[in-house]
Amino acid sequence: MTLLRLFLIFLEIGAVSFGGGYGMISLIREKVLSNGWLTEEAFLNLIAVSESTPGPLAVNMATFVGASQAGIPGALAATCGVVLPAFCIILLIAALLRNLLRYAAVRDFLSGIRPCIVALILATAVTMGLHTLLGFAKLGDGLHPDARGICILALLVGVHALTKVLRKHAPSPILMILLSAGLGICFYGFSG
Repeated sequence: MTLLRLFLIFLEIGAVSFGGGYGMISLIREKVLSNGWLTEEAFLNLIAVSESTPGPLAVNMATFVGASQAGIPGALAATCGVVLPAFCIILLIAALLRNLLRYAAVRDFLSGIRPCIVALILATAVTMGLHTLLGFAKLGDGLHPDARGICILALLVGVHALTKVLRKHAPSPILMILLSAGLGICFYGFSG
């Protein structure tokens, strides 16, 4: 039953999410937390691990959630669920792409989805930022700022800005992830 539930929930996520892995984060978060599969903190850690491992973000997240609930079979069920809709849609689009883009309604549909994807990504980023940096999860909660997290964010923003000024392009995401991991070890690793 758990395998079927994982498959169906991630099939739903894969079928209704547009915008790639980042667009799926808010829906994955909602489903994972409402099913009690992970805590908010564990979910934030899951995003960090999924970002820093090879492969698409949504596939990594589905695999990790599935594995946490039902081991390797759970990982396979959740991964197949999240990938299947995109696989089928891509096959269909590849077969019909030239013909579909000639229709204004298809172009309008795609243009209408873009702002929604941006809004979903921003809402998730704001929610995660409030929770991670300020300890704010829901209305009525007090603020509990994480000075170390805020300091790491400030350092990363500073490195990013300095790199753009000096080198005229953004720093490598891989180097930024490695830098943030190192800063996390320095700021958090020796505290407990």
